[in-house]
Amino acid sequence: MERWDEEDSAELYHIRSWGSEYFDISEEGNVVIRPIRHNKEITVDLKEVLSGIMDRGYDMPVLLRVENILHSQIKELNDSFYSAIKENGYQGDYRAVYPIKVNQQQQVVEAITRFGAKYHHGLEVGSKAELIAALSFLDDPEACLICNGYKDQEFVDLGLYARQMGLKCFFVIEMPGELDLILDRSKALGILPLIGVRIKVSTQGGGHWMESSGDRSIFGLSVTQVLELVEKLEAHDKLDCLQLLHYHLGSQIPNIRDIRAAVMEACRVYTGLVNEGAPMRFFDLGGGLAVDYDGSNTNYMTSRNYRLDEYCSDVIEAIMSILDEEQVPHPTIITETGRATVAYYSVLLFNVLDKSRFEGRPLPENLPEGTHEIIQNLFDTLEGLSLKNTQECYNDAIYYRDQVRQLFKLGEIKLRERSLAENIFWHLVRNIAQNITQLKFVPKDLQEIPIALADIYYGNFSVFQSLPDAWAIEHLFPIMPIHRLNEMPSNLVTLADITCDCDGKIDKFIDIHGVRKALPLHELTPGEEYYLGVFLVGAYQETLGDLHNLFGDTNVVSIRVTEDGQYSLVRELEGDTVADVLSYVEYEPKNMLARFLEFAERAVSERKITAQERRRIMKAYEAGLRGYTYFER
Repeated sequence: MERWDEEDSAELYHIRSWGSEYFDISEEGNVVIRPIRHNKEITVDLKEVLSGIMDRGYDMPVLLRVENILHSQIKELNDSFYSAIKENGYQGDYRAVYPIKVNQQQQVVEAITRFGAKYHHGLEVGSKAELIAALSFLDDPEACLICNGYKDQEFVDLGLYARQMGLKCFFVIEMPGELDLILDRSKALGILPLIGVRIKVSTQGGGHWMESSGDRSIFGLSVTQVLELVEKLEAHDKLDCLQLLHYHLGSQIPNIRDIRAAVMEACRVYTGLVNEGAPMRFFDLGGGLAVDYDGSNTNYMTSRNYRLDEYCSDVIEAIMSILDEEQVPHPTIITETGRATVAYYSVLLFNVLDKSRFEGRPLPENLPEGTHEIIQNLFDTLEGLSLKNTQECYNDAIYYRDQVRQLFKLGEIKLRERSLAENIFWHLVRNIAQNITQLKFVPKDLQEIPIALADIYYGNFSVFQSLPDAWAIEHLFPIMPIHRLNEMPSNLVTLADITCDCDGKIDKFIDIHGVRKALPLHELTPGEEYYLGVFLVGAYQETLGDLHNLFGDTNVVSIRVTEDGQYSLVRELEGDTVADVLSYVEYEPKNMLARFLEFAERAVSERKITAQERRRIMKAYEAGLRGYTYFER
């Protein structure tokens, strides 16, 4: 067998491309975490971390958060902008804000405000609930609190009170009718608001979220509506409240040219507002900073063709090129960077429960007498297969298989005969798959055969709960084993979850040259667990996850790595129990228990079970209510 080591695995799974220096493979063949970018000395073995989590009583699946990575991402974002500001002689400042919608979990928001305090890192909210959450963490008068979305009176009043207490709380006007409510409540409470306006830029970014921008985007004002806003503010003598311009190109913008074009277009609106007399001071670029999920460094939708330092420099250069021409002072730049902030620091870990393989039963040397002619032809095709006639035999096999299925529908072929034919067919296809590895040129019809023969590995997780974007929009996440990486993976695999749903699968995987339809994984060893990790899942997945088949939140563990390479668990959240998820969909566990008890007692009275059996059954039912929603060994 070919020699295989961790370097081969690193190349196969592209971990050093998408891992952004946070993940690598050890000589022992395990994935390691390097929690501080540009520091290869501090490493933690992910398999050891997982063992420690299970030793503490947590079952799979587990969502692992590495707080150091979040800290590193916040530091790098701010440091990169400050470095670009200094290098380009930019006269304004920079403020990052985190959009809570990207991951609203309390641990995440609390950690961002804690790690970002040094940089006056702010928050962006799009609902009343998010505003209330933000106000419980943000008390820095130098940080920005950006209020987007629909705003009712309670929302506006809370924002005005935040402004009264010294926060830079901006109401961003996204719909023309919002201004009247803000002005009315401002007058009633005697608090001057800080106002921003969101514009629709004609520039469109690529990728899944390109509809966030352009003339048909659902939020934002046209240029004409912006001027009407200015006129209304002037009429109320409140033009001095308009200090921020905002636009949003979309999430995960892969092409730096689109980012630069949108900045320049919005800058023209910014200078126009200054010329209209608005005391503009803040320029909010929204989100869009992409994550290189596949490691290809291209403008593919799951990648990006720019580095962070290039992004910062291009943004600042584009702003300066327009504003300096118009002799407009440089504003404070705001970016609503969410995905790139939190994606890297969460990893979904799960075990593989079982596998399914297309393996035929052993075939006889000769078929039974009286076997249908079509099945005999299929068998003869198998017997006559060679390298030279591989394509011809494949064509014949497809034809004969279809004929068998049609005859079965007509009742001319019986169940066991169809089983024999299917068995012959799959033996033939497997032999063809072996042949094509020896062909210099593989015909197009035969290229998909290895994929058709891929094993199915059943993972202890729910796509709908933990990776909803993989199901909903076919978003690609890096997936790989976290151990055995000094062994050659021998099987091509697609993944299925345990939701018993035909959509509960992953059959598209990252590849540096495109999309891979099957993932190379190791053969399962009887009696040993096999663990996979899905990486870069910190953005949106927890927020968007649902309760399909009543699989609830997974166990969540946050770790912090020290400079000596040790780690400690700093946060632990037990996943949902069966009772938890049932209560989410309006079941009352106490009532359920009472009804089941009544049913069990009736079974005792009808002598179907004994009183002692009732006791065992009730204990099992109660234990089930308390149990984890996922598979427990």
